[in-house]
Order: sequence, then C-alpha cells, then structure tokens
Amino acid sequence: MRAASIKDVANHAGVAVGTVSNVLNYPERVASKTRDRVQTSIAELGFVRNDVARQLRAGHSRTIGLVVLDIGNPFFSSVARAAEDAAAEGGSAVVLGNSGHDARRELHYIDLFEEQRVQGVLISPVTENSKRLAALTARGTKVVLVDSPSSEGEFSSVSVDDVSGGYMATKHLLDIGRRKIAFVAGPQQFHQVTDRLSGAMRAVTEVPGATLEVLQAADLTVLAGRGIGDSLVERERSLLPDGLFCANDLLALGVMQSLTVLHTLRIPQDVALVGYDDIDFAASAVVPLSSIRQPTALIGRTAVELLTEQLGDPSAPPRSIVFKPELVIRESTAGNTGR
Repeated sequence: MRAASIKDVANHAGVAVGTVSNVLNYPERVASKTRDRVQTSIAELGFVRNDVARQLRAGHSRTIGLVVLDIGNPFFSSVARAAEDAAAEGGSAVVLGNSGHDARRELHYIDLFEEQRVQGVLISPVTENSKRLAALTARGTKVVLVDSPSSEGEFSSVSVDDVSGGYMATKHLLDIGRRKIAFVAGPQQFHQVTDRLSGAMRAVTEVPGATLEVLQAADLTVLAGRGIGDSLVERERSLLPDGLFCANDLLALGVMQSLTVLHTLRIPQDVALVGYDDIDFAASAVVPLSSIRQPTALIGRTAVELLTEQLGDPSAPPRSIVFKPELVIRESTAGNTGR
C-alpha cells in the first residue's frame, strides 16, 4: 500500500498543498478550524512527513549527534540522558554514537553525523582530534566537547576539574590516616585519568611519609578492577597499600568484588577505597563506596545549552565551563577503621 503524500492530505481535507505545509511547519499561520481539518486528515490517512526533504532544504536536521567513550559506563549513560532531555525541550533529538575508546570508530561517527547534516556534535573524544573537528565547524557544524576541556580553546566545552577531584579523593584517604596510597589507573591516553593522577600526586607530596603507587589497569571496567584486586591479594600483607583511589567507580567496584567477595581483605579495615563518578551502583555496593561525584545531569544539559548558543549566534566565541567535583563519603572509607 502506497504511503499517503502531502497532496493526498490536501485533497482529503479540501485545502491547498501549501496549507498542509503551513500546518506542519507554521501552524500559527493557519486558522484553527482549517488546522483541525488538516490534522484530522493526517490522522485518518496515516500521513508521516518526509523529514529528509525538509532537511535538504534547510541544510540541517533537528538532530544532535552525541559521541561518548563508553555507553556501558553509567556516567556516560547519565550524561546522554540529560542531553536528550535538554534537546527535547528545544524540539531536537539526540542520536547517540558509542566510540568504545576507538579513535577510528569515533571518526566514523563524526563522518556519519556530518553526512546526516546534524545541527551539531557533542563529543567526549578519545583524543582531541582538533583538525577533524575544526574542519567540521568550518563547514557549519558546531562542536561541543563533553567531559573534556578544549586545549586550544577553539571549541566550546563542558568538563569537570579532575585534578581537583584526584586531590580531593587522595586527601580524604590521607586525612583518615592512610599513608600507603595506590592509584588504580586506566589507559593513560585519557586526560581524565592523568588529571586524576596529578591531583593524587599533589595530595601525597603534602604529607610527610606518604607514598603513592600507580597500579595500571588494562581498561576502565569492573573486570579490569577485579584483575587489580586479584594481583593485590597475592602480595604479602606488609606490601599492601592501605588506601586505594580508583580512576572510576567501575574499577573500584571490581577491586571491591575481588577483595571482599573472592578473597578475605576487609574494606575499609585493611584497605580504604575511593572511586570516581559516583554512579548509582556506588551507594548500593556490598560496601557502599566513597566516590568523587561529577554532576552528570549538569554536564549533559550544559553541553546542549552551549551548542544552542553557538547555533543562535555562530559568530560567538567558544565558551568553556568547568564544574567542581564533590567528595561523597560512604562506608568504604568511613566504616569501622580499626585495624
């Protein structure tokens, strides 16, 4: 069965094709009785507008491209949900791409979104591919970096002060008396990881006798965290760290599983543990996890607001917004610390 066309709707409603077009695009221009008649015809015929043609005429769509590093990480799913809500309020929709920490896959999504003439691209980059993103903006597609500052200041960006967050997490461990600190790092091509490590190093240098060991995880996942935990329990007790700061909550939850479920180390009595992101699972873990909270809803919403600003005034200079993280203390550092 052939799909109903705009001409079919016009004939059914007894109006001109231009009137149907106005109902679809500028309903305020059409008298209410005529508008109701056209909308009734649309419903009865099952008419669905062809948005591709409208996009070609306008030069862009009503969609926003969003590329995240790992949609399996609740941090990014929360950011994406907030961005989707903010876009919907403005009459746009978010199309999601998951790079999976793969630069080639990220480039594929950038190319795809440009081909689809999206309004703009929100991206949490694997690496800041400024040349490709600059070419994108030069051709009229605005870019906002998400969870990442713009090193050259050429793109609007929304991020969190991860150096401050790393300092805050490590200082908390030091403040509760831990001196043998270990930082569980993920792949260090991510500036978030290196920034959090920088903050941890600064905190340790402020306390005489404190040390910092870096434990390199293969990924930023629960499974990678379990691998770190398994390696720790193989050590002699005297060689164990007494405070662990993990680059994200997924790593911390994996370490916790290994130490408390699969093995016999106690949290926080033997090892105090701090994560990063404060995902929903942190509060409901076997031992509720202390974590550095990032304002995920604000990050997603602000990214859309920055993009809207750029679309409203293409000549406006890029803006960078940096949020401060917050320490959330739970039982993994605040429980019975008698050793």
